[in-house]
Amino acid sequence: QVQLVESGGGLVQAGGSLRLSCAASGRTFSRSAMGWFRQAPGKERDFVAAISSISGIPAYADSVKGRFTISRDNARNTVYLQMDSLKPEDTAVYYCAADAHVQWRPPLSQIEYDYWGQGTQVTVSS
Repeated sequence: QVQLVESGGGLVQAGGSLRLSCAASGRTFSRSAMGWFRQAPGKERDFVAAISSISGIPAYADSVKGRFTISRDNARNTVYLQMDSLKPEDTAVYYCAADAHVQWRPPLSQIEYDYWGQGTQVTVSS
C-alpha cells in the first residue's frame, strides 16, 4: 500500500509560480513511477506530467510543456511539480499518483496508476 499526500497548492496571480509536493510512504518510492493530474470544475481529470521510476524520464502535457517541471527526490520519497508562468486555465485540483510497477517510461494514462492522493487546489487569478 502507498499513501500520497500533496501540498503546496494555493492562490496565485497569473504569471506567478507554485511548487507542489507529493510525499509518499508505504513502498519503495524509487521503484514507483509518479504522475500529476488535474481536474478543473466540470471537466474530466487530465494528465499533467509524469516521471519514470528508474530512469527519471519526464513527460508533459502539451498545455504545460515549457512551464511546468516534474522532479523527484528518492531520498525524501517526494515528487515535485514546479509550475511557472501560471495561467487562469491552470486552475484545478491537482492530484499526485503512483504506479505500483517499475516503469522505464513515464506513464501517461490514469489507468496505469494504482494509488492517488487527496488532491490540492490551485487557483490562478487573472
